[in-house]
Amino acid sequence: MTGPSAIWSNETGHGRLVAVVHGSMDRSAGMLRLSRRLDEHFRVLRYDRRGYGRSAPHPGPFGISQQVDDLEALLDDRRALLFGHSYGGNVVLALADRRPDLVSAVVVFETPLSWLDWWPGSTAGSTALATQGDPSDAAERFMRRLVGDERWSKLPPSSRAARRAEGPAMVGELTDLRQRPPWTAERIQVPVLALHGEHGAPHHRDAMHHLAEILPSCAVEMIDDARHFGPNTHADDVAAAITRLARTVHPDSD
Repeated sequence: MTGPSAIWSNETGHGRLVAVVHGSMDRSAGMLRLSRRLDEHFRVLRYDRRGYGRSAPHPGPFGISQQVDDLEALLDDRRALLFGHSYGGNVVLALADRRPDLVSAVVVFETPLSWLDWWPGSTAGSTALATQGDPSDAAERFMRRLVGDERWSKLPPSSRAARRAEGPAMVGELTDLRQRPPWTAERIQVPVLALHGEHGAPHHRDAMHHLAEILPSCAVEMIDDARHFGPNTHADDVAAAITRLARTVHPDSD
């Protein structure tokens, strides 16, 4: 897809549809290792969310409602199992709330519940939003928190500029997420699997166990030795978890 408002997407593989949704300050490339493991058994949809990667620049807005609009349009009335990493988990849960007819099951990995009172104010997102002024500065602060100052400084100038340009998308979506719950727990009736890394931050681990307490049908699994970017660093294990759930929901899946 092309144009300033378009959403870039790609589909590979064959079989039942699985859609993978990336988090804040990421893009579909961050889901590539996971997608390659899944498309051995499924048809995999991955895309750059509005304002990121090849879906940038984008005029916005960047709230959860518009994120769900984009995913719903890409599914094009096809039923799918949905996977969401970090912020992307809220996108897929919100679609399961809005359009349960399109969702067979949901898998999330360390999804932030930043509208809750107990969510800490010291996270990468909270720290970035505390930056006053240019959203580009907020994006850089977020990235420095995630990858470290040394790694950030070694990125090519073009890469640093591209990541800073994603600031409006990040600020828009994270601000919106803090203002209200993006989905209603009792409306999500499909099976949900909440994953977290063994070495994930305590608030991310707690969030996944909180989902198991409030969602009607939710299990929690830990990915051994993983941190927040487990879908990339431990793609085999995350793909295996998704595949197990898919075979439970669709016993005839390959």
